[in-house]
Amino acid sequence: MLRGNYPARIDSKGRLKVPGLFRRYVEEKYGSQFYITSLDGKSALVYPFEEWERIEEKLSRLSTFNPTKKKFLNRTNYYGQQVEIDAQGRLLVPQLLRDTADIKGEVAVLGNLTYLEVRNMEAFKKEIEEAPFTDEDQGTLDQLGI
Repeated sequence: MLRGNYPARIDSKGRLKVPGLFRRYVEEKYGSQFYITSLDGKSALVYPFEEWERIEEKLSRLSTFNPTKKKFLNRTNYYGQQVEIDAQGRLLVPQLLRDTADIKGEVAVLGNLTYLEVRNMEAFKKEIEEAPFTDEDQGTLDQLGI
């Protein structure tokens, strides 16, 4: 599983050097193809292509007229691009996503079990400070057995 926060940098060409621990795990388990996208333009979601295909398979079973499916696909296609990790372990983050999420310089690279999330470090710190973990959140986790 992908877990933890490994700060990294986006270089001047928009490439993310995937942190070593994540890189080794992903390349061994999935290979070199990725789908980078977003739902809200605030972060880049980096899916090993195999994991993204699992999502697409589930979506393909839904009606073409399902409004949530259409909304999801509109967003993930708008921000998304298939990319390949290069020999130096870098992924090119799509320009549109770099601009809307302000992904440049220092970023947080977060493991979210089956995919990575890349966030502007300062915006991410601010969000965590402004939205503390509440008793209601704890209650929800308790209901889920966590």
